[in-house]
Formats: sequence, C-alpha cells, structure tokens
Amino acid sequence: MFYSFLRGLVRFLLFIFNGNAHYHNLERLPDRSENYILVAPHRMAWEPVYFAFATRPKQFIFMAKKELFKNKFGAWWIRNCGAFPVDRENPSMKTMKYAVKMLKESDKSMIMFPTGSRHSDQMKGGVAVIGKLANVRLVPCVYQGPTDIKNIFKRRRIDLNFGEPIDISDVKKANEEGIEEINRRMEAAFASLDHELNPDYHYEAK
Repeated sequence: MFYSFLRGLVRFLLFIFNGNAHYHNLERLPDRSENYILVAPHRMAWEPVYFAFATRPKQFIFMAKKELFKNKFGAWWIRNCGAFPVDRENPSMKTMKYAVKMLKESDKSMIMFPTGSRHSDQMKGGVAVIGKLANVRLVPCVYQGPTDIKNIFKRRRIDLNFGEPIDISDVKKANEEGIEEINRRMEAAFASLDHELNPDYHYEAK
C-alpha cells in the first residue's frame, strides 16, 4: 500500500519537475504475474524511479549501497520504496539469498544495474547469480537523458527503451563461463536498445 502511495506521489513530482519522459516498447514487458530482474546500465541516480513508474503496477525491490541507510529517516523511506542494503565492496550471501527469496516467493520483481555504479562499465556477476538461482528472466532497459538533477529540472527530454526478456535458462551454471555469457547477452541487448533510440548515443560518466 505504501509503495503504491509513494509511486503516485513520485508520479506527481516527476510531472511537476520534468514531465518530458517518454517510454518505449512497454509491450515487451512480461505479464504482471511474472517476476523478473529489470537490468540496465546505470546512468542517472533517479533511474529506478522512472523504471518503477513505467512498469506499474508491478512492484520492485532493489539493492542500495549500505551508506544510504545510516540516516534513520532516509533508511525508513528507501526501505518502504523497496530498497535493501548491500555492501558494494563485499556483497554477502545473505543479501543474495534475500533477493532470490523475494523473486521466488513474493509478487515483486527486482531492479539491478550489472555494473553496480554509474562510474563503471565493468559488468559484475550479481545479476547472473541471482537470475540463475531465482530462475527468472532478465528484462533489459536503457535510459537516455539528463545525467544530473539540474537538467532534470530544466525539463530536458528523457527516453526509456525496454527490450525483449532475456532467457538464461539454457545457461547451465552461474560459474565464470556462465556469468560471461549472461553478461554478453545483456551488453548486446543494451547496445541494441540504445541504437533503437539514437544510433549516435554515447554515455559519458560524470
């Protein structure tokens, strides 16, 4: 209930502050009864907000760096938004198990950034491991638009493009070889989605 309230509030705020967001190929999203991991290259701090709004009424959980949970009010707020803490330098099995359990037993999907950071293009293995253990598909998405809050408020255009779900059931294990293959599929999907929106697009971390 609170998640739905927050999404409605965020919808209003996004319209007030920007109102120039465009969502492409939403028909590619799985049926709302299916849980999945929404994966994207991390380009802007507010991306999860736009992803969660675009895919409504589906609800999501997502990892957030543990430092964001130090403030009591901030921790309460983002927990109610679906976040749970992760140590980016040393992610624990407890964190992975929680994500897998939620994907298997709840009605919530998950948002993940395979690189973990806006300042890195190096794919990590977390998505592959959680996806295999939970036996879910990966739904790729890309964001093109402002990469800072200042230009969001200037109502610069924002585009989100959603891709066909990536089936990883044929990858036998989330070992080094399996992770490499899953990461390759995600990278190929991101490149294709970026090209669909703008063949000349190039992201530069700031």
